[in-house]
Amino acid sequence: MFERYAIFYTPPAGPLADFTAAWLGWDSEKARAVSHPSIACLDVSKVPATPRRYGFHGTLKAPFHLASGCTRDELMAAVEELSTRQAPVVLDRLQPSQTSGFIALRPHKQTAVLRRFAAQIVQELDPFRAPLTGFDIDRRRQAGLTARQDRQMLDWGYPFIFDDFNFHLTLSGTLDPTQGKIVMDLLQPSLEPILPKPFSIEALTLVGQGNEGMFHQIHRYTLTG
Repeated sequence: MFERYAIFYTPPAGPLADFTAAWLGWDSEKARAVSHPSIACLDVSKVPATPRRYGFHGTLKAPFHLASGCTRDELMAAVEELSTRQAPVVLDRLQPSQTSGFIALRPHKQTAVLRRFAAQIVQELDPFRAPLTGFDIDRRRQAGLTARQDRQMLDWGYPFIFDDFNFHLTLSGTLDPTQGKIVMDLLQPSLEPILPKPFSIEALTLVGQGNEGMFHQIHRYTLTG
């Protein structure tokens, strides 16, 4: 039984998945802790402490509690059916950058195709989302939302969607600019040879948050539309 569910992009098995699982210290596919890589002059364990529980991912539909009357099996069937109508989304490449105070892999360009793809997932799966609690709403508003983002949060459960959506795969918690540059310079030699070019979102991953707070991959659905 999971407390919350979400739809993520997660990489296929391979060097990128292996390295980022170790970097974060959590392999969401295998649902187990992983030893951090050894990088000279850097205590890796401290850098990704905030995003660790999610595993390496790009959010497509943010974590939500299951709506009353809905079951996990029904949600799984809906994600599977959606995946049969969606074609893979191909982007030119990912690159590490520090924006909004944290390091993430981001597309070289955020495309309209990618935004439409994410918007469809948000909208079509929203019947499975329970309404936000007052606590959730107050917590989100502490981020200083715009009026549009506040309305999106109330209507769809998350503020950073549609025109405010920026796909990213988080690698750190909040870092000051100097720390961020040091970490990116140390990360670059490991990432450069394993980043796919082009980068393709070729599957949807349904994940669940366990009682221990960590997110586990439930199933990865290949996009065949």
